[in-house]
Amino acid sequence: MKQKPLAFQMRPEHIDDIIGQEHLVGEGKIIRRMVAAERLASMILFGPPGTGKTSMALALAKSLGKQVKTLNAVTDKKKDMEIVVEEAKMTGQIVLILDEVHRLDKAKQDFLLPHLENNLIILIGCTTSNPYHSINPAIRSRCHLFELHKLTSDHVKEAIKRAMTDEAKGYGKKSIQLSDEALDHFAISANGDLRAALNGFELAVSSTPENEENHISITLTIAEECMQKKSFSHDKNGDAHYDVLSAFQKSIRGSDVDASLHYLARLVEAGDLDSIARRMIVTAYEDIGLANPQAGPRALAAVQAAERLGFPEARIPLAVAIIELCLSPKSNTAYKALDKALHDVRSGKGGEVPAHIKDAHYAGAKLLGRGTQYQYPHDYDHGWVKQQYLPDAIKHKQYYEPKATGKFEQAMKQVYEKIRKDKQN
Repeated sequence: MKQKPLAFQMRPEHIDDIIGQEHLVGEGKIIRRMVAAERLASMILFGPPGTGKTSMALALAKSLGKQVKTLNAVTDKKKDMEIVVEEAKMTGQIVLILDEVHRLDKAKQDFLLPHLENNLIILIGCTTSNPYHSINPAIRSRCHLFELHKLTSDHVKEAIKRAMTDEAKGYGKKSIQLSDEALDHFAISANGDLRAALNGFELAVSSTPENEENHISITLTIAEECMQKKSFSHDKNGDAHYDVLSAFQKSIRGSDVDASLHYLARLVEAGDLDSIARRMIVTAYEDIGLANPQAGPRALAAVQAAERLGFPEARIPLAVAIIELCLSPKSNTAYKALDKALHDVRSGKGGEVPAHIKDAHYAGAKLLGRGTQYQYPHDYDHGWVKQQYLPDAIKHKQYYEPKATGKFEQAMKQVYEKIRKDKQN
């Protein structure tokens, strides 16, 4: 009989075997509590490919000894769901794991709804799409929504090491020598997709002959061939990968076009579009900010274009955006201002909202003095009137300290300083 793929073989059998997703299955977290209470509820698991959505669903059902059926909302028909329901009526509650749940059509959905409501079927839907955008509200309202996060390189390494040592489901009976560089490459180039990493590792093991000592020796070169991605030249802990990302952002912040393009080239060569996108967008808002407010939307548009094009053409909008980000004026005043406000809030500084700007849209608000002294700014020249908005305890607080970098923030600085001066008079 043909052996099942390693990624399938290594699927967890119990909640304790799940790698990553500590925010859901860690001690005291919501799904862990469900299992401990033996009260599994219908849910939608959503997140990037390879994060273990279906594997988690199976592990949860097996942890509680539940009957399990797995269907696909695209390829399986309503008749297949009817068979599952009839079996549940005869044998008891069944956990239905439904892949591609966002593709569930109305006929299948209408059939399932009453069986979810009477708890005959516990639905665990799995999807890479955002359920708030892609799943019908009727199904969504009957399910808990849980987002699975992209796995870290350490999570992927843990899974590969487990596959190497597991004698029942993995390669524990083989003598495999996996270099640190190769392990790092599998972990980083998979970019959080555990399935891709295990598929690459499986290909490496199956395609590498034993040496004279009867060992299967997997080197960085073999890992690169099996993952079809070149190495960063990263070190044992993957530090060089993050060094490149750090240098990339700092070069943009420092307005060095050539250095930014150099580090972009390294990331492009590694095919790491996710990291490029994240650093570009955060830099546009963190380091350029109000000095050029259009930098954020333009960076996002370039990222979306790159994602739609894919490599190698993706490099074109990325290069345009990187040069613009480098040569834009720089300002970090917006997020720094918010950080100061957050510090006050977390330190317990604040106080009661002034009565004249409290909510007055309910019966009895006026009797409580809510909103009675509020002055509507649009009723005044220039759309501004002097009145207090901050609580009494911090009414003179200043969080925003504008810079004169870029025409936009220069103009904002003038308005801001005029308003503060008028407030003090």
